[in-house]
Amino acid sequence: MTRAPAADLAITGALVATMGEAPGPRTGAAMRELGLVKGDVVAAGGRIVAVGKGAAKGFRCRRTIDAGGRLVTPGFVDPHTHAVFAGTREDEFELRNSGVTYAEIAAKGGGIRKSVAQVRAASVKQIKDRTRPALRRMLAHGTTTVEVKSGYGLSLKDELKLLQAARDLGREGIVDVVTTFLGAHEVPPEYRDDRAAYVRLLCDEMIPAVAKKKLATWCDVFCEKGIFEIEDSRRILEAAKAAGLAVRLHAEEFATIGGAKLATDMGAASADHLMAIDEAGIDAMRQSGTVAVLLPGTTFFLGLPKYAPARRLIDAGVPVALATDYNPGSCCTENLQIIGTIAATQLKMTAAEVLAACTVNAAHALRLADRGRIAEGLLADLVLWDAEDPRMLTYHFGVNQAALVLKRGLAP
Repeated sequence: MTRAPAADLAITGALVATMGEAPGPRTGAAMRELGLVKGDVVAAGGRIVAVGKGAAKGFRCRRTIDAGGRLVTPGFVDPHTHAVFAGTREDEFELRNSGVTYAEIAAKGGGIRKSVAQVRAASVKQIKDRTRPALRRMLAHGTTTVEVKSGYGLSLKDELKLLQAARDLGREGIVDVVTTFLGAHEVPPEYRDDRAAYVRLLCDEMIPAVAKKKLATWCDVFCEKGIFEIEDSRRILEAAKAAGLAVRLHAEEFATIGGAKLATDMGAASADHLMAIDEAGIDAMRQSGTVAVLLPGTTFFLGLPKYAPARRLIDAGVPVALATDYNPGSCCTENLQIIGTIAATQLKMTAAEVLAACTVNAAHALRLADRGRIAEGLLADLVLWDAEDPRMLTYHFGVNQAALVLKRGLAP
């Protein structure tokens, strides 16, 4: 008799949201199709080797977990964060809630300028020590892959410091870290009166150095009125692509200036924020397949009146993902679960759409085809939820519903 193959782990008796058999992204009505299967998930060597009813019976499993009918999903993918920084800004949060405007805070050296000063005064070790617990909180809440941007250094030395910290933390294996260079987050104080010179520095020195050191996979630009407008953003993205970096874009967060269209023109994987996107931008994203990464936690945290038009985007056939935008100024949370509830209540997304946006579509926004679904051969990044219905994930909020998070088949 042939001996059954060995496996490291089996989760049995689960309601498995496979997210379907085809790779991402999901659009339109397909975002509501979770590929639900009642059965088992089996993992070996960090990968999924079997899924389905009775799948575990064909293996000798070193560890078996009885799900008892609870929900199992892919690990969440958070495709937009600014997780590496050196200090918090809770004082500014209090000031904003007291009626002080962001412009008034910035004029006194607050906002991104404050974070830049904090990063420039910190070491790589200090930044890693601050960030490591945040990554652990992400994992505890179900996130197994996270994109991390630089952007609070705004000099070559300090941007490299942030990217080094992010890369080192990724190698520690708490979560998988995908690094993005965001030197074009703001114009630093020393270039405040010469924006063009800073754009030249980005294109001619900073981007080539980041690419040479292989510290980032992506390059991002904060494309916004009064920050980096269309032509500067285009030039920076062109320099990034020439250096071998893939591109993504902050677009149409506060003003409609054509950032979404620029993202599609440049072949960006995603355009993020999009609270001010217009119909022309939506149509361009639909035609290109560029992922709309929505950040409703930021709108909520800043107390803004206008959320990104998720329903228009989904109904138009644009792939939609969700992210925390975790950062010290405009959205200080590592928890994608609460972002899902905000997306449900404010963006009017269904629970199934939220789950697709946090898994298969989020993975596609980072061009990661080996995760975001539960299928043979993919990474065994899995979450066993303290819930028997996917709708509970958005309905029961303010608590951590992740009963067990597995990274490559292993618990932390």
